Amino acid sequence: MAKILVIDDQSSIRNTLKDILQCEGYEIDIAEDGEQGLEVFNAGKYDMVLCDIKMPKLDGMDVLNKMIASGSDTPVVMISGHGNIDTAVDAIKKGAYDFIEKPLDLNRLLVTVRNALEKTDLVTQTKVLKRKVSKTYEMIGESAPIVKVKEMIDKVAITDARVLITGQNGTGKELVARWLHEKSNRASQAFVEVNCAAIPSELIESELFGHEKGAFTSAHKDRKGKFEQANGGTIFLDEIGDMSLSAQAKVLRALQENIISRVGSDKDIKVDVRVLAATNKNLKEEIEKGLFREDLYHRLSVILIHVPALNDRKEDIPLLTEHFKSIVCNDLGVPVKVFSPQAIEELTKINWTGNIREFRNVIERLIILGQDTITEEDVRAYARPMA
Repeated sequence: MAKILVIDDQSSIRNTLKDILQCEGYEIDIAEDGEQGLEVFNAGKYDMVLCDIKMPKLDGMDVLNKMIASGSDTPVVMISGHGNIDTAVDAIKKGAYDFIEKPLDLNRLLVTVRNALEKTDLVTQTKVLKRKVSKTYEMIGESAPIVKVKEMIDKVAITDARVLITGQNGTGKELVARWLHEKSNRASQAFVEVNCAAIPSELIESELFGHEKGAFTSAHKDRKGKFEQANGGTIFLDEIGDMSLSAQAKVLRALQENIISRVGSDKDIKVDVRVLAATNKNLKEEIEKGLFREDLYHRLSVILIHVPALNDRKEDIPLLTEHFKSIVCNDLGVPVKVFSPQAIEELTKINWTGNIREFRNVIERLIILGQDTITEEDVRAYARPMA
């Protein structure tokens, strides 16, 4: 439920606005002058503010200026019975979202409130997205192996070349794929991820290529597959070494001809998709066992990028520690803790079989269970799951 603050020195206006907006389903707080309005605003969290311009003690423009100076991006709609074009223009120039004259027109009021709240939603979503993007796509490390990966990404991203990303579980293969997409000319288009290991073999073809209504028992309507969803963008086939041979044959055709067909249909669909793939398996060994098509391997591996294991780049552990402790402390809502040099040294002695994924979990465990300054004793006690 959106929360709105109404600031007006006229009780009739305050109460009328409160009644109208509450009937629309909003939560309303009121203040009778500018000073009280600022106190209420600073003590709470509001999605928008309706504020009279002419008030005793502190007028509406002063209230607006103080809210903006505090760093607030909450939309403020100014209202006044003494309004004119110059007043409205001045208010908007100084940061007001909009200006409404008294007597208030109900329809204009409600439209303005809805628009202001939509702006608040958009700002909130943008902040969340930026936070997710920075956490998801930042590649931490300055060691030679990780610098080599970054250099490869910069060279390859701007092309449409297919890339096969290899490496152990938890090393960050998905991160490399996302970097390749974000740095490419397709960045504004879809990035569609498919975890081939998580989809049953009997459903993988439907998942990738879609199906027609009636193609099988549960196919109640036509459905686009991942290749169609990624049209114009990038598809990332994670753990492609676990894909069935029949699905591999169809993927090969899609790569050769840029054409797919839905399950249950003989109609060809043209697609423009960049294909990135990843695996933790040795595909050459899988080819020898007859479990992976050699022709598909050569189609996928135009460029090979190997993501190093954490054990092969332990000099990055101090940077990774700083990175993950900030994220974890922020997520947990606790003050950022300090890792002693001895604790960092102790972390470098661990055999990180789970790679970055395991490392991040250990940092979180240490922050939850360790002292304000994480010591080497904390690392010895908590870096491994307790029996």
